[in-house]
Amino acid sequence: MNIATINSGIQTQKQQLLNHSLYKKINTLEDLHQFLENHVYAVWDFMSLLKALQNKLTCTSTPWFATPHPETRYLINEIVLAEESDLSIDGRRLSHFEMYIDAMEDCGAKTSGIELFLEDVNSLHNIFVAIKKSNLHPNIKEFLDFTFRVIEEGKPHKIAAAFTFGREDLIPKMFTEILKNFQSKFPDNDLRKLIYYFERHIELDADEHGPMAMKMITELCGEDSKKWSEVEMTSILALEKRIGLWDAIEEQIILKAEMV
Repeated sequence: MNIATINSGIQTQKQQLLNHSLYKKINTLEDLHQFLENHVYAVWDFMSLLKALQNKLTCTSTPWFATPHPETRYLINEIVLAEESDLSIDGRRLSHFEMYIDAMEDCGAKTSGIELFLEDVNSLHNIFVAIKKSNLHPNIKEFLDFTFRVIEEGKPHKIAAAFTFGREDLIPKMFTEILKNFQSKFPDNDLRKLIYYFERHIELDADEHGPMAMKMITELCGEDSKKWSEVEMTSILALEKRIGLWDAIEEQIILKAEMV
């Protein structure tokens, strides 16, 4: 098994994501806000997958020791640098999560939900309790729970699978087009930061992070067929949880429209 086999094995879920009916439901600024206020949880937990990989594949404790795979160590540190300390549209050093929050505030979306959730995560010291206790849609709870179960299990190749294949790189391209359309329809609303966020993701994923992540998985699995099988299963599950997240956002957009 190899990367090509994995890509072939996840085609069904990828097509479901790319053809999801959610995209056609985002027609007003209120719809866009609803999307952002729910999608932000995926932006946040992505950072935890990234840091879990850094903890597993590089030395983040003292005394320092060199980890076994220098190439993988380099790849993950390069990705961490860009995701955790990238240049924002106005020249500040911010994580991509902070850029997303900044963009949400700029276009009028509420950030109170994610902020309260993170306060709970911080005070409860148990991510699973915080997820269960939250008022999030069940699908969003499942999405987050899956991420942190993979992290807790601690297998680097499975964490890398959720990170690499579970975060569909074609989605940002789709949303960039939606946002540009919104910018022309609603010129009084500033979506520049949001467009910059998605375009930055496209640039990094296509040119740098995507190929790096594929190399990382190849190095982590090597000739171990069990690891390759686990990568495929984790990737499929991660994409299914993403489809569930899309279902939840679509449901909430429809419900909100019916209440108006």
